[in-house]
Parts: sequence; structure tokens; C-alpha cells
Amino acid sequence: MAPRHFISLLDFSGDELRDLIAHAIEVKRELKKGIEHRPLAGKLLAMIFEKSSTRTRVSFEAGMFQLGGHAMFLSPRDSHLGRGEPIEDSARVISSMVDGILVRTFGHDRVETLARHSSVPVINGLSDLLHPCQLLADMQTWFELRGDIGGATVAWIGDGNNMCHSYINAAVRFGFRLNIACPDGHAPEPAIVDAGGDAIRLCGSAAEAARDADLVVTDVWASMGQEEELEARTRIFAAYQVDRELMALAGADALFMHCLPAHRGEEVSADVLDGAQSVVWQEAENRLHAQKALLERLLGGIV
Repeated sequence: MAPRHFISLLDFSGDELRDLIAHAIEVKRELKKGIEHRPLAGKLLAMIFEKSSTRTRVSFEAGMFQLGGHAMFLSPRDSHLGRGEPIEDSARVISSMVDGILVRTFGHDRVETLARHSSVPVINGLSDLLHPCQLLADMQTWFELRGDIGGATVAWIGDGNNMCHSYINAAVRFGFRLNIACPDGHAPEPAIVDAGGDAIRLCGSAAEAARDADLVVTDVWASMGQEEELEARTRIFAAYQVDRELMALAGADALFMHCLPAHRGEEVSADVLDGAQSVVWQEAENRLHAQKALLERLLGGIV
């Protein structure tokens, strides 16, 4: 039987994602109570990082430990993945020795190639196209604080990047409305927008997208690998900062999320990031719990 992968949120149905989040909330509750939960004893996760990370590495490594398994970190210096050996060959070899593979990389095609030739589940820890694991944490955070997100309005402000793409996928699977505001030339991929159908609305300004929204989300203006573009991007994105005035246009009890790391004074003002509507620290912690639920599903068949 072919392994099940998590490359995109669209790899799971809406019901499956809701079940996953419910289990993540329960896993979190047990951890806080000190209840041991080790269904992945003896399981090994290979973590291939071609892009550096804080939250992704710590959450998956801690998650595997707490579930009773082990995580093995591989940096570009530690493997021949796509460097002297085809990805296809590396996938066959690595997957013959482990129970799952996490990959955080640049081109999305690298994730897809790895998955096609792996005999074990492959998890997309981030690619230039998608960041589905972050969306599991974001959705868990919303569910904990507000209940089901179906029917809510979410505003995406800023770059039409991998996070924006995964929010489009989330809108499809969870049934919320997504308003997107991006500067000219920085809109999300048209094919992904088109696949979002009526759930997606492209807006002409940040104010239009944020008006009456239940959740406002943004990301850095220059992602990893785009640092040399920061000066130019700062000018282009200046009208897309999430500040107190923009949040005032959203619903009275609207939440603010950011996948982190955040740059105060750029994509978000300090008073919003550190303010009462911000749930970024709960969101960041939930990377651990949501991914533990995912690891159980893929490596242990628990959920």
C-alpha cells in the first residue's frame, strides 16, 4: 500500500482535518496534565532541513520525543539529497531505514519528488509554495478560542506567499471566507486562487480585506532567501502593515495571527503583535501539538 503523505492541506478532507485538530487539542490537554502519551515508541522520523528553522525543528523534534519516538536531523551538510545524488535515490534509501520523513526546503517540486519515491509518509515542513503544518497550528488556535472556523471571515494582508497559499487551501477545507490584500506583483498563484473558488476574494487594499474580519493574518515582507529585496519590498508593502488602525476595521473581537518570526514595525506594529488581540504565542506553541497529532496519524495510525 502506498504511504499517505502530508504535502498540502488538500491531502486531507475537511472532516479529517477537524478530527486531527480535535486530537491535537486532546494531546495538548494530556501533556499539560502530565499524562504520558507514547504511541510512537520505536519510530524514527528523518528531518531533512535545506532551509533553517526554529519552530519547525523544535516542534517536530520535541513532538517525536514526547510521543516516544526519535527524530534525526539532517542538514544540507549531512546528506547528499539533490547534491551528488538524485532526490529519487535518496528518497528510496532514507525511507528504507525510517518510519517517516519531514522535509523543509525551497522548491515545492523537491517535496513532491521525495514523496513519489518514498516508501514512508513524507511531511512538508515548508516549501516555497506551501506551509501546511503552520495552518494546522493556526486552525487549532482558532478552534481553541472560538470554536469551528466554518463561516468566519479571515483577512490575509501582505505577500501572496506560501502561507497565503495554505490559507487558500484552508478556506476550501474548513469553509471560511478569505479576503486577500497584496501589492501589485505580489498576489498569490492564480491557479491556487482559482482552485479556492467562491471562498476567496482578492481585495484592492488592506483596509478592504480587514473590514469586519474575524481573523487578521500576515507574514514577513521578505521571506528566507529574499533578504536582499527587503529595502525594495519595504517600500512596496508600506501600505500593508497590520497596525492598530487596520485592526480597528476588523471585528470587535478579531484575533491576530502571524507564523513568526515577526518584524515589529514592518509587517506588523509592536502594539498589535504584543497586544490583547494577538494570539501568536499560543499559535506558535500549537505547532507542537498539531504536529504530534499529524505524526500519530501518519506514523502510527492513531487518529
